[in-house]
Amino acid sequence: MQLYNTLTKRKEEFVPLEEGKVKMYVCGPTVYNLIHIGNARPMMVFDTVRRYFMYKGYEVNYVSNFTDVDDKIIKAANEEGVEPSVISERYIEECKKDMASLNVMPATTHPKATEEIDGMLSMIQTLIDKGYAYVAEDGTVYYSTRKFKDYGKLSHKNLDDLQGGMRTLLVSGEDQKEDPLDFVLWKPKKEGEPYWESPWCKGRPGWHIECSVMSRKYLGEEIDIHAGGEDLIFPHHENEIAQSEAANGKPFAKYWMHNAFLNIDNKKMSKSLGNFFTVRDILEKYDAQVLRFFMLSAHYRSQLNFSADLMEAAKNSLERILTAADRVKDIADKATAMEATEEEKKLIEEADRYRIKFEEAMDDDFNTADAIAAIFELVKFLNTNVNEGSTKIFASLMYAQLGALLAILGIKIQRKKELLDADIEKLIEERQAARKEKNFARADEIRDELLKKGIILEDTREGVKWKRA
Repeated sequence: MQLYNTLTKRKEEFVPLEEGKVKMYVCGPTVYNLIHIGNARPMMVFDTVRRYFMYKGYEVNYVSNFTDVDDKIIKAANEEGVEPSVISERYIEECKKDMASLNVMPATTHPKATEEIDGMLSMIQTLIDKGYAYVAEDGTVYYSTRKFKDYGKLSHKNLDDLQGGMRTLLVSGEDQKEDPLDFVLWKPKKEGEPYWESPWCKGRPGWHIECSVMSRKYLGEEIDIHAGGEDLIFPHHENEIAQSEAANGKPFAKYWMHNAFLNIDNKKMSKSLGNFFTVRDILEKYDAQVLRFFMLSAHYRSQLNFSADLMEAAKNSLERILTAADRVKDIADKATAMEATEEEKKLIEEADRYRIKFEEAMDDDFNTADAIAAIFELVKFLNTNVNEGSTKIFASLMYAQLGALLAILGIKIQRKKELLDADIEKLIEERQAARKEKNFARADEIRDELLKKGIILEDTREGVKWKRA
């Protein structure tokens, strides 16, 4: 298996630190609002990477954090007049709902920054003791970037070039820095902000320290893969390396993987341009499987352009695959002859070449675009060779083979059975009757049952309105 390592700028054979196991850390979202489709790309990409490792027989310890203390969270909390934890907990739950909709498996561990403060204080103190960090007069703790001789090795940036660019970027308070390139590990509290006690001042951590601490706690001092969007390469991941390797005295991550940006109609996604979409916005128009299929239709290191036309194309492509699956399943269910014929045994061997092509694509830096092409070749083979005269064992094996490959991509072969409008109306009537009888438990049960099937109820003065999610 070959993967592209951002650190070395080349494809390398994947050799785990521990045989049969993969330790993988993926930077998660800052939870101040609903996740947007740009957030969703790395979630689905690296979930697929995880699934493929599992398919190959690896035991994967997959850690993805929630940043639940941040300026944006504090701003949203102040606007609502609530504690920051109210905002972060709300959007952690909403993020988990969106991940479930997109068939992204929960991480082995989803740590939260606010629950790992003690570990951050410990690592910061270690960095001070080792001479990699210093305390300013107001209690701010800075990392002394030039003390780490390998700084810039991930982003392949030169320190002197960076300093030239930083001279124009100084902000209030940064005159305490010994060097413009130094970055914050701990900062003093401001009025109305959450804070924690520390040996240096009452305050809160800088952003970069949390991932170094969480990765070490849940995966160990050395990990196999650290991943995230390419916007995190510098400074976030660069700073993580500096912190972790200085504190631990060991290499941090063996392989670094980064997905490319998602553009909207060939432009960067931006609220000011009116092309900003949350996952919920898209799921109002398309099935979640379509969005996932679209995201994997390009190689993860290629920029991906999102547009209505391309989503329609993804919808039609996925429909072709699932229609073929439905047909093969129907034939398998109705078949009476059990044992495969001699001709079918040869076809089973022939069909295996599409699995091999799929695996070759995934072994080549997780090339999901080519893996999907192999699935379409398998679909063409099934449409040609599975027919009404096929035996149950042959049709069932072909259905299972297609399902196994789709599952690696996180695509469910079995469609979600949609409720008919009449069935929905009937359940709404039953709910209304339960409410009149003050049987609120049953009324809530019906609402939740409909929600699980993608039906959203809205109680209005004009009566109950509903829509499909």
